[in-house]
Amino acid sequence: MRNGVVLFTSDRGITPAALARAAEERGFDTIYVPEHTHIPVRRDALHPTGGEQLPDDRYLRTLDPWVSLATCAAVTERIGLATAVALPVESDPITLAKTLATLDHLSGGRVTIGAGFGWNTDELADHHVPAEKRRTVLKEYLEAMRALWTEEEAAYDGEFVSFGPSWAYPKPPQGRIPVIIGAGGGPKTMKWIAAHADGWMTTPTETDIAAKADLLRKEWADAGRTGEPDIRILVAKRPTPEDFADWSAAGASEFIWGVPDADEATVLAYLDKTAARLGLGS
Repeated sequence: MRNGVVLFTSDRGITPAALARAAEERGFDTIYVPEHTHIPVRRDALHPTGGEQLPDDRYLRTLDPWVSLATCAAVTERIGLATAVALPVESDPITLAKTLATLDHLSGGRVTIGAGFGWNTDELADHHVPAEKRRTVLKEYLEAMRALWTEEEAAYDGEFVSFGPSWAYPKPPQGRIPVIIGAGGGPKTMKWIAAHADGWMTTPTETDIAAKADLLRKEWADAGRTGEPDIRILVAKRPTPEDFADWSAAGASEFIWGVPDADEATVLAYLDKTAARLGLGS
């Protein structure tokens, strides 16, 4: 079982690079960071918890995920570089494909994209992404980027992405960069993942994960996919034995443990306690 850490980055507290280096030293497998380009002051979108207000101001202060992960790559050798979650539809897909391929190339193939559809539809609107088409936009972005990553002369013609035959290097060392969708595990999402992604990342409030994982595997088989979907558990509370039983039954590949957005000494002490509880580095 792998163990990752997720930092809700901000312009305060520990830097992503400092956390990545410390997490790698303690035996963690992956570091995750989030993405919000901006938060419109006038908001109609509800937070995923159902509230009209944001839980705290870190949403306003998140660091760019790919710059953050590049700093992590520069000070580590092994730890995976991922997002929980990024919003690919808020970037130009050709430019994003180059950024991701470059990061994967320079890090030796350590990148995984944890992608969301985007709950903050006000934020999406400023990027000219229609809320009702956000899944279609993400599908096209991923297809277009994969073409640029894998084809000698790539081209794509969709509703939201279109470009003629083009050269684009570097190519990711992994062949293509894995995509894990972070979203509530409903039937529509599981069918989408089976068709377009490599796995599922749970939301912080997810329940009945084993049953939802079974649904994903059914959709996976129905879509003619081989192998197994990659299922990652975002841990948002101290787990109970029942939680671990549910996650084990789900066939999870990685647990993702949150760390506080605090000063370096506080975070490292927290990381030490978490690593000891998990038996890492022993």
